[in-house]
Amino acid sequence: MSNSLVVAGIQANLFWENPKKNIAFFEEKILALDDTVDLVVLPEMFTSGFTMNPMSVAETINGNTISWMKSIAKKKNVAITGSIVIEEENQYYNRLFFVKPNGNFFTYDKKHTFTLAGENKAYKAGEKKIIVEYKGWKICPLICYDLRFPVWARNIENYDLLIYMANWPVARIKAWDTLLKARAIENMSYTIGVNRIGLDDNNYEYSGNSLIIDYLGQVIANAKDNKEEIIVAELLKTKQEKVRKKLGFLNDKDTFTLQ
Repeated sequence: MSNSLVVAGIQANLFWENPKKNIAFFEEKILALDDTVDLVVLPEMFTSGFTMNPMSVAETINGNTISWMKSIAKKKNVAITGSIVIEEENQYYNRLFFVKPNGNFFTYDKKHTFTLAGENKAYKAGEKKIIVEYKGWKICPLICYDLRFPVWARNIENYDLLIYMANWPVARIKAWDTLLKARAIENMSYTIGVNRIGLDDNNYEYSGNSLIIDYLGQVIANAKDNKEEIIVAELLKTKQEKVRKKLGFLNDKDTFTLQ
């Protein structure tokens, strides 16, 4: 168990529906990271961009990208998380993978598919939230549109870090910034949001604005608008726990049942 967790988020322009180029790009960036980094967060659909043509890039759970994630995680001794397009039993999923250095991995299927873009028609929605334990930290990884639904992210598991990976367009970037801070504050949890930049083949523009935020909503690392950049921060579990104990806000949270 570690009090310190060093997280890095890679804000990047994605090559449209080109897993080979995207993997090569991220491999170079990950291998160049300082050895103190414990966890790397990649954008949503980091091998393809936010495509509604899943058949063009879909992989199986034993595909090239997962093999690459296992290999690079072991080589760099770092955990890696990001989402890709997965085909399983004739269904497509926007599936997040959290891969540990030892090769063990965990998956989460995006719960809230983005109906405005027709994601609900191209991909099957997930049903289960996951909590990953890594180096003594409890981590809740979620995807993009999930950010708009606070009940789904509610910290009933006493997690220590909340993750959002996204393809969040510049037209609604103020909501991204505001909601990330809100999720951090209401859950009293370190929060990292990693977004892409650039223009995709559907002419949607992305400005990035990736953030690492503490348990009180204070920004501790942020990426510049529309710039390829890596944000890094050291998170300290004891500081978070001390504030949680002092303020006690999580003790007063509502109980509820999701349906």
